[in-house]
Amino acid sequence: MTDRKTQEHAEESNMIKDPDNWVTGDEPMTGAQRSYLHTLAEEAHVEVEDDLTKAEASKKIDELKDETGRGR
Repeated sequence: MTDRKTQEHAEESNMIKDPDNWVTGDEPMTGAQRSYLHTLAEEAHVEVEDDLTKAEASKKIDELKDETGRGR
């Protein structure tokens, strides 16, 4: 069983990884990323490309979260 301290450390380390350093960052974005990205883009009244990588999608999601106020 994972103790609380180990779990907290794992969550923190996953949260601070730069998408540019992701091993799978150059793979196509996931379905979940695509869905969320399009939801945010619609709210922000912007168009987004459909062929982004996982890393690019993550950065664009962060950008649109800030723009739409969802990042607060």
